[in-house]
Amino acid sequence: MSALNVLGEPLQLCSCEPMTGWYRDGFCRTDGADLGRHTVCCEVDERFLAYTRAQGNDLSTPAPQYGFPGLKPGDHWCVCASRWLEAYEDGMAPPVRLEACEQSTLALIPLEVLKAHASPAA
Repeated sequence: MSALNVLGEPLQLCSCEPMTGWYRDGFCRTDGADLGRHTVCCEVDERFLAYTRAQGNDLSTPAPQYGFPGLKPGDHWCVCASRWLEAYEDGMAPPVRLEACEQSTLALIPLEVLKAHASPAA
């Protein structure tokens, strides 16, 4: 069975450049081993990158040993649902792509909150 997004539709691709996702397949899907629940597809901005760096998770610095190029504003990335929620509560949440956020995200983040932060349709 295919994964569904928060809208109840088939999950769409988040990003392959840079490659993202728990499975590193471009989709924000998860399983029981993914303790962070990397299910929120967001468009990172400078505010969020600075925020998450201050929280101890530097997403902007490349880590070639892990094949990670580092993120720049405008990149799409599968963020942990709990980290996105924390950023939301601190007024630092980046826009999300609803079509690419896995439905399990709704266990932590209400759909209304995600919709209020939805990025404009491409």
